[in-house]
Amino acid sequence: MRPRFRITVCGLHELAGHAEASVTHVLSILDPDWPAPTAFGSYGEHARLELRFHDIIDETSGMLPPTQEHIRQLLAFGRGLPAEADAHLLVHCHAGVSRSSASMALLLAQAMPECPGPDLFREILRIRPEIWPNLRIIELGDHALGRDGALITSAHDVYRLQISRRPELVEQFKAGGRAREVDAAIGVRA
Repeated sequence: MRPRFRITVCGLHELAGHAEASVTHVLSILDPDWPAPTAFGSYGEHARLELRFHDIIDETSGMLPPTQEHIRQLLAFGRGLPAEADAHLLVHCHAGVSRSSASMALLLAQAMPECPGPDLFREILRIRPEIWPNLRIIELGDHALGRDGALITSAHDVYRLQISRRPELVEQFKAGGRAREVDAAIGVRA
């Protein structure tokens, strides 16, 4: 099942390459102290929401985690997406892997409430094979959308898939404070 609008997930270094892609809506997720990207000046007219928080899943001293307020703003932005087929949503974060993929999953889940979690993530994986969705964003969004844990379980499936493809991710994510995601992938049976 595909969304009624086109979707793109990318990182900061890819933004300039999408200037000619007729992007109509941009969700920009940046670290709190990161400068605003200049690439959007060449995008033409578009709606944009900028959210600022770190790519963490648990409270960490000196860092700003995603909050319920960020999710509220993200979902409000998503409700403004038009139903026309020519709409094009671009969601980016620093690398285009974690915060952006989790946020895109929530926007798709909201736009297609009848679509199961695995199908939502399959669509994001189709356009961005390297995703590893931020679990805190998924947890907050799953609750806000009333998905009863279905999006969380589907994110665990994505982690499991990525670990099967690249086992070295286990140590990378554990070292980066993301052990809870790895443990969910290893501990949850398909």
